[in-house]
Amino acid sequence: MLKRLLFIVLLLCFAFTRSFAQSNWTLKSENDGIKIYTSPVPNSKIKALRIECNFQSTLMQMVAALMDLKTRTEWVYHTKSIHLVKQVSPADLYYYSEISLPWPAQNRDFIAHLITTQNPDTKVVTMDGPVEPAMLPVKDGIVRVKSSISKWLIFPLNKNEVKVEYTIQLDPGGSIPAWLVNMFASEGPTQSFKKLKLQLNKPAYKNAHVLFIKNY
Repeated sequence: MLKRLLFIVLLLCFAFTRSFAQSNWTLKSENDGIKIYTSPVPNSKIKALRIECNFQSTLMQMVAALMDLKTRTEWVYHTKSIHLVKQVSPADLYYYSEISLPWPAQNRDFIAHLITTQNPDTKVVTMDGPVEPAMLPVKDGIVRVKSSISKWLIFPLNKNEVKVEYTIQLDPGGSIPAWLVNMFASEGPTQSFKKLKLQLNKPAYKNAHVLFIKNY
């Protein structure tokens, strides 16, 4: 009885938290089918972002494109460099990335732990990307991002279409002008998702086969 009561309480807490988080998002812009939402973060001047967009893509196509580190500089906004740090398994890896920022701000870098899972029933794919700031030495002249939580949710709509929800909450560290924060919050997601649409049309992803992903 006690275990059952505890389970119900936990379930209610989860439902409340999820509902609160969802009701806290405000639609800030919509362009070319790309919706950008913001949400205030306690004790932070930087708002959390959520980007939603539908893509003409299979689940395997999308996962293959997102996990292809060597091409991320082609579509991820202001990404200067990126490389694999450690491959734990095909669905679990660590990578380093440097983000280029205009003067007078210093470039930022981070080490992300990218973990990909798929719900066997719904086929929804989740890609979590928490940062691991102590995994590599800090570089001179570059500010290390020490706090960041990001997540990709990929929902199959049919065999050849998916809905993507990307959320990120981070502290860029150091001093950064407000105009630059606003630029990355508005222009960044739109440009990245537009380029991702083009990226998915490349032959390398059209016929991609990802062993740990099942298509819808």
